[in-house]
Amino acid sequence: MSQSVGAAASAQAFEVLGAVMAKKQMNQEAQMTTMLLDSAMKTGEQVQTSQAVGNLGQNINISV
Repeated sequence: MSQSVGAAASAQAFEVLGAVMAKKQMNQEAQMTTMLLDSAMKTGEQVQTSQAVGNLGQNINISV
């Protein structure tokens, strides 16, 4: 009987360990997602600020 109790306790310990590992993985994925979004926003800001200033080339004269 003591072996079955030990086996049940061991199984519960593995379930808890699995839950803890899953939580750590979810936290790491959330952190990675946040970093990805931050880098995408910074890239978008750089693209917006690097556009040409002035009106050179914006007017096109077409004669038919």
